[in-house]
Amino acid sequence: MAALVEDGKGKPLVVIAGPTASGKSGLAVWLAERLGGEIVSCDSVAVYRGMEIGTAKPSLEDRARVPHHLIDVAEPTEAFTAGDYSRMGREALAGISGRGQLPIVAGGTGLYLRALLDGLFPAPPAQPELRQRLRQRSSAHLHRVLGRLDPAAAALIHANDQSKLVRAIEVSLAARRPMTELWEAGREALTGYRILRIGLRPDRAALYKRIDRRAAAMFSVPGIVEETSELLKEYGEQRAFTSLGYAEAGAVLRGEMGRDEAVRQAQQGHRNYAKRQGTWFRRETEFRWLEGFGEDVREQALRVVERFMAGDA
Repeated sequence: MAALVEDGKGKPLVVIAGPTASGKSGLAVWLAERLGGEIVSCDSVAVYRGMEIGTAKPSLEDRARVPHHLIDVAEPTEAFTAGDYSRMGREALAGISGRGQLPIVAGGTGLYLRALLDGLFPAPPAQPELRQRLRQRSSAHLHRVLGRLDPAAAALIHANDQSKLVRAIEVSLAARRPMTELWEAGREALTGYRILRIGLRPDRAALYKRIDRRAAAMFSVPGIVEETSELLKEYGEQRAFTSLGYAEAGAVLRGEMGRDEAVRQAQQGHRNYAKRQGTWFRRETEFRWLEGFGEDVREQALRVVERFMAGDA
């Protein structure tokens, strides 16, 4: 195991990011076992308890092998925000480093990662009347509006995520500038760490095939439809259940589509999400990109991290 070297820039912190199904979690576990690490999940849906199949959380075996943080920390009834993630994530990082372990942030929610590392922008005051009017419009309409106001935010936020769409439009209108411009100003960045950012960039065709297989597997029996049924019985309709996979499973339960159509829509939705993630992370200039899935670049990633931990990168 490489020694943790703290220089004038701070304690080492490794980030592993990339599109959905690219093997981020598996690579993080593999590295953590070899480098004395603990993992901080960076997934906006994995924070919710009970949502297992649709989130592709690390297996219980992996979580037993390596400590994981920011998984199952909220009930689906709670409104968990990027601010909540930033606060809890920074607490987790401090604890991991304090134990002499290497913190490894792994996930694909770009907004949460930016909140954790770069801080949050100073949002304008809430506009409750505007927010109420916006909530009366369809998600598709809101996504088109946001596309005109802030194309970068629209590329990131899923077209069915009404809550985030409303907030992005509200902020952009109140500030009279795109919300993504506000992200660049006045944020309280994470301090005390020197950060290595590793990005996974597998072949797109191969990635889409993996996404399609994983989405189809979610709808096997028992699978995400049955899980969603149990979640709805326990919690009722919640915003968390409009996320990818769960939205289609809910439509099956309501008789709005069959499983085959749900699989096709989930596959397309996840492919679109992967494309949005690629757009987001390509704007981040500090990433060291590795060409391949996580399991394909393990040794290369290990060498990169070991050099970084030794203070050579």
